[in-house]
Amino acid sequence: MSKSGRPREFNKPEVLDAAMETFWLKGYEACSTEDLCNSTGLGRGSLYNAFGSKHALYEQTLHRYHEHWIQEQTAMLERSGPVRERLRNLLEWAVERDFEDTSKGCLLINATMERGRTDSTVESVSSRHVERLESVVCQVMEEGLQTGEITSDRSALDLARTYVCSYYGLRTINATTHNRSMAEHIVEGTMANLA
Repeated sequence: MSKSGRPREFNKPEVLDAAMETFWLKGYEACSTEDLCNSTGLGRGSLYNAFGSKHALYEQTLHRYHEHWIQEQTAMLERSGPVRERLRNLLEWAVERDFEDTSKGCLLINATMERGRTDSTVESVSSRHVERLESVVCQVMEEGLQTGEITSDRSALDLARTYVCSYYGLRTINATTHNRSMAEHIVEGTMANLA
């Protein structure tokens, strides 16, 4: 406590990042308040005064994760360069991320597998992430169809949905099998389907 009787200030982004790491490694159910206090450096009272509840803190970490990674994925797809190269780069980026630390995987996929059917926040954030990714991929597919880099007679939306399905299938398989060779074959198969 400071002399004025107020709790000491803390860096909210740092606290959210520390809490995110803890939820990411342990999942929601297995993550205790003590785990969150240890990782954030906040006492139980400060944690609940700042965030309200364990679930409210979880919700904020999911939103933070979504905003950070959708920007990264979008930037990768919107860079200048050949369409097929950008689409391949996203798949290869996912493989690198997933195999950097196989105990973690994608936080939103983990959350959806753990709580997607019972937690409306998880469902909402995950759906928003997929919709935004699909929208950007659809724009890239449209560009590819217009330039002739993609020669399919399918619509940009159809191609985008197939690609996004492969992307999330890839990330889920990476999380469950830890088989890099399989992951690399999925990347090649996904790209071959765009011919």
